[in-house]
Amino acid sequence: MPQNADSVLDHENLFRQPEYRELLARKKEEFEFAVPLDKVQDVAEWTKTKEYQQKNFAREALTINPAKACQPLGAVYAAVGFQNTLPFVHGSQGCVAYYRSHFSRHFKEPTSCVSSSMTEDAAVFGGLNNMIDGLANALSLYKPEMIAVSTTCMAEVIGDDLDSFIKNAKDKGSVPAEYDVPFAHTPAFVGSHVTGYDNALKGILTHFWDGKAGTVPALERQPNERINFIGGFDGFVVGNLPEVKRIFKLMGVDGTIVCDPSEVWNTPTDGQFRMYSGGTTKQEVIEALHAKATVVFQEFSTLKTAKYIAEKGQEVVTLNHPMGVAGTDRFLMELSRLSGQPIPAELELERGRLVDAIADSQAHLHGKKFALYGDPDMMIGMTQFLLELGCEPTHILSTNGDAEWAAKVQALLDASPFGKDCKVYPKRDLWHLRSLLFTEPVDFLIGNTYGKYLERDCGVPLIRLVFPVFDRHHYHRFPIWGYAGAMRVLVMILDEYFEALDANTAVAGETDYSYDIIR
Repeated sequence: MPQNADSVLDHENLFRQPEYRELLARKKEEFEFAVPLDKVQDVAEWTKTKEYQQKNFAREALTINPAKACQPLGAVYAAVGFQNTLPFVHGSQGCVAYYRSHFSRHFKEPTSCVSSSMTEDAAVFGGLNNMIDGLANALSLYKPEMIAVSTTCMAEVIGDDLDSFIKNAKDKGSVPAEYDVPFAHTPAFVGSHVTGYDNALKGILTHFWDGKAGTVPALERQPNERINFIGGFDGFVVGNLPEVKRIFKLMGVDGTIVCDPSEVWNTPTDGQFRMYSGGTTKQEVIEALHAKATVVFQEFSTLKTAKYIAEKGQEVVTLNHPMGVAGTDRFLMELSRLSGQPIPAELELERGRLVDAIADSQAHLHGKKFALYGDPDMMIGMTQFLLELGCEPTHILSTNGDAEWAAKVQALLDASPFGKDCKVYPKRDLWHLRSLLFTEPVDFLIGNTYGKYLERDCGVPLIRLVFPVFDRHHYHRFPIWGYAGAMRVLVMILDEYFEALDANTAVAGETDYSYDIIR
């Protein structure tokens, strides 16, 4: 074989060697029983037509490659954002392996999470014993200050009741009676990762504010002037939350970040393993009840949490991801209104520099067509910024977006001349988007790593600005919120545009009339 210790081939070259080519060809011929290649090509070409698109969009009982993940993933994210807290998923080990690997592949950091290890017997008889043993083991081995419990499909299908299970486990001595074990039911077969985040975050707030599952008196709100901030499920949290904290500090706003996983997914390599790092403390969660107001960056993705906080008497300001000039303007003006603090000159300078950068580059991006997909609130922020750049967000898709979300995006499009021929697609998946990219082509695609298959299939360059990003490193370390974040997004879009332009003008003597040094 071509691989040996004296000449180690990288993986992308190894399987191109003659021995492997012959092996794979024999495997295909003798074992795969494939249909003739010309038939495959005919069908592949048909799937690029309007006729197929109509059939594709008519399907109702099948989802193909949805642009979302399941609820427990979001619940684990929420739990990680609290100090010394261990996520505990009541379900199978395989499910939890997926959540841990998903986050670890994106953030390039270990993600601690345990399971109650339900198997076939628990699926028949219930998972109470798994809960009893699991809580005891988790506390003994990992010594968290709090264990946040959520569920998977298996536990939900058989109807396990977390409230009663946790109380029974405490009665059995798994953990002390006063030990904090907030919980949320997060069935993976409905909703998405943002729903799970919402349910888990509300579960944690409810635990502390409403009397710890009825075991102590509920807290009474005593209003003060503090401002809470909830960023929601955000794949760029390592860069975004420090940017939000910087803005709060510059404005002199006394605030609390409710759910802050930015440090645990950004630990240093210095010889010390940190299972827990940073995060919102339990005392901060308790004091968050008394805040004057809460600013939420996910209008459509934290509905239950926002409603619950409002019912406690706080003003709740729900925004979308501020990914450009107007979105950041609104965030800062709301923060100024709530706190009574003026917007400092430093942030005004940052705004002016962003506007200047947009003016410098607008001619290159003007009229370029984009397709984008992702979570509802991020798509609103991205759409608004693209319109500010003079781009045309032609196809805007969100698998976990609803009709109300679509109406808000459509209002953005209707208010701009660049949104004239653009359309919104709630509850659609990436196979729907594939049809659109063939029948109504665009210049660029904005999405996550899974979009690389659309890039290869449809020939549309992909800009990776959506969670998860597995095949590029360290994007999550930079903010995409605020004026500074908008500058980062602008540069990423421009880089992909210039790469595509260079590739399209690279043949000497044929296409290199615009293969320029100066852009």
